[in-house]
Amino acid sequence: MEQIIERNKGFNDGQQRSRYMFTLGEYELPLYVDSIGINPDQEAVDRTKGYPCFHWLQTIEGEGEFELNGIKYSLPPGNGSLLFPDVPHFYTAKPGKKWATMYVTFGGVLAASMLASLGIRQTEWLNWNEDAPITSQLESMIKQAQHDEDRTGLNASAQLYRFLTMIKIYGQKGGRSSVFQHLEKLDPLLHWLDFHYGDPDISLTDMAEQLGISSRYLNSLFRQAFGITAYAYLIRLRMIKSKEMMSLGDKRSIKEIAQLSGYRDPSHFIAAFGKAEGITPEQFRKLHGLTTT
Repeated sequence: MEQIIERNKGFNDGQQRSRYMFTLGEYELPLYVDSIGINPDQEAVDRTKGYPCFHWLQTIEGEGEFELNGIKYSLPPGNGSLLFPDVPHFYTAKPGKKWATMYVTFGGVLAASMLASLGIRQTEWLNWNEDAPITSQLESMIKQAQHDEDRTGLNASAQLYRFLTMIKIYGQKGGRSSVFQHLEKLDPLLHWLDFHYGDPDISLTDMAEQLGISSRYLNSLFRQAFGITAYAYLIRLRMIKSKEMMSLGDKRSIKEIAQLSGYRDPSHFIAAFGKAEGITPEQFRKLHGLTTT
């Protein structure tokens, strides 16, 4: 893979405009960076047919204005837009304001499906708190492109995946809290469950009381953070803990593993394990080269 680097120095206040482009070789990565850079004096851009790749654009300083489907959106600092391919758009600095931006464009056969798995299925407008690492991660990618001869594009691809997951974790849509903010609220309960998952009497009410909130709001937080209910999370946690015990060579019987994992009835544990893993606990042990004595 050939790397093309375009540098333009001498911009306003000594800032540097940089753009790094990666020309793909014969074999296309499932997720690749097309270009990445910084523009300290963003010019107006009018794309009547959109851009052929996914396009992330965020504000560093000043404020920009987007127009999409006849609707105008503001893009102040701490805000970014993820544009899908071939979506017509126009953006420019707000009148009387200088606009500095950072961006990354990307594609790949798995790009759309990966974004969908992160809950991003169309052009999105996101904002984030000042302490969120979204900007620092993109800055790190730009510095890597500047100093690293990434001729395969693999390093850029790995960093891009990390960046997109950060958008999912820290990005806020439509004034709603981010996944990170939901996790912060749930953190005391998650720690409590790590120590008490083996108690078969834990109920949804018990979990809600740990945070002093209603069961309904608790489920809402879990759905926003994990996509499942609070009790479904507990069941998955119990499965994980039981697998840890068995895969580490624990010689306890399946009945004992079941009890330690929060199940009074071993048959209930075996059924739940089979539903979650597609195999029985004994088959799981054999898969890891372990058998009971």
